[in-house]
Amino acid sequence: SSPHLVQVRERIRINGQPISKDLFNKYFWLVYNRLEETKDPAHASMPAYFRFLTIMAFHVFLQEKVDLAVVEVGIGGTYDCTNIIRAPVVCGVSSLGIDHTSILGDTMEKIAWQKGGIFKPGVPAFTVAQPERPLEVLRERAQERKCPLYLCPELDDFEEGCRPLELGLAGAHQRSNAALALQLARMWLLRRGCQGLGELKEVPPSTELLGRPVPLAPAFQLTDAMIQGLRDTEWLGRTQVLSHGPVTWYLDGAHTTSSIQACVRWFRQAALNQDKPHDGSEVRVLLFNATGDRDTAALLKLLVPCHFDYAVFCPNITEVSVANNADQQNFNVTLENALTRCLENQRTWTRLLEEKVGQDPWLPSPLRVGGLLQPAPARGSLLLVPPAPRPLNSPALVFPCLAQALRWVAQGRDPHLAAPAASGAHPHPAASSGAVLLREAAAVRVLVTGSLHLVGGALRLLVPALSQ
Repeated sequence: SSPHLVQVRERIRINGQPISKDLFNKYFWLVYNRLEETKDPAHASMPAYFRFLTIMAFHVFLQEKVDLAVVEVGIGGTYDCTNIIRAPVVCGVSSLGIDHTSILGDTMEKIAWQKGGIFKPGVPAFTVAQPERPLEVLRERAQERKCPLYLCPELDDFEEGCRPLELGLAGAHQRSNAALALQLARMWLLRRGCQGLGELKEVPPSTELLGRPVPLAPAFQLTDAMIQGLRDTEWLGRTQVLSHGPVTWYLDGAHTTSSIQACVRWFRQAALNQDKPHDGSEVRVLLFNATGDRDTAALLKLLVPCHFDYAVFCPNITEVSVANNADQQNFNVTLENALTRCLENQRTWTRLLEEKVGQDPWLPSPLRVGGLLQPAPARGSLLLVPPAPRPLNSPALVFPCLAQALRWVAQGRDPHLAAPAASGAHPHPAASSGAVLLREAAAVRVLVTGSLHLVGGALRLLVPALSQ
């Protein structure tokens, strides 16, 4: 799977656990040296990062003799390097969203065409409820490739006559993921000779799929192991809550409009429906970054209704003052480019809030913020606040790295994070007044979203054990 959150070994797991450092080291050099020895002298380049790790993953699974490999595509499907598998047991396409538009296309239909590229002749494929036109494209691709395609029934259909299923993952959108997982697991179990799991109706080759509804796969009696599996599923960085004393971190790697919408629904349910503290105030903070060709203005607009007191922007860089963890470094993006993107996000957020002034009685009284703050070498801390011709309602701050952003938000109240430097670290009124509010609030609720890499960096700092 990709991307990883904290360590690259997370991408290659056996029995749910990342392979050990020793195994990773052994297989990395084995594959690297084999490729080095056999490469074409005329085209002497090695495979790129993702392709190399894909080759290595397949090698690990073969050498370690796994019974079943679950392979997530990288980007798209049709031209993705994972798509060299000719005869998988089953294929699945989850809920489609607009992402990686420069590679996959800028419409849901184009993206559906790319995703349908993983369909294989005679290999059953499943998808979940999709908008009408993208579903038609998937149907057409299935027909082209002589692949029987089925629609997953809703999770509700499995619950008829029994108690509601408990999901280990929060958020309503995880119900469709669970329904898809059940169908994929069922196909593997049938291959293994398990009985009593419902039979799929075969679609005769002569039957035109085009223009007809995709046949519905059956709901079936779940085994105890399936029920337990759904309940015990954990997925770091997706609808994850970390309660660290008065500071509660809500982490979700959403980075498309549809996933941000799902994230907002989850955050409102998980955080904003909580009772306000009896003994004091609650402060809400957004920590955001986005990468690639994503429309950050569209993503930020969806987050405005959560009524954050502060919006904090920083690059996906854990710490600028020390050597970075190479697993979390993107060598394609400079710090300057990343900070420029953060400043653009900051301006966008400010503009969105200014447009909202007067429309929303909830917003607090304006706090005037001025001028761009230049870094002072003695301070060792960089804080950027936008010039504001008009008053702002929700201060937006930029920090050069995650460590500084998290320390400012936590104000020494999270035992995993050191307190921010006291002397002159927050010379700007917005940061200084915010620090006071954050220190005195009975509850601080922080949503970290917009990028899985941002969430991974936050997890590395908030849960140090993940780096072991």
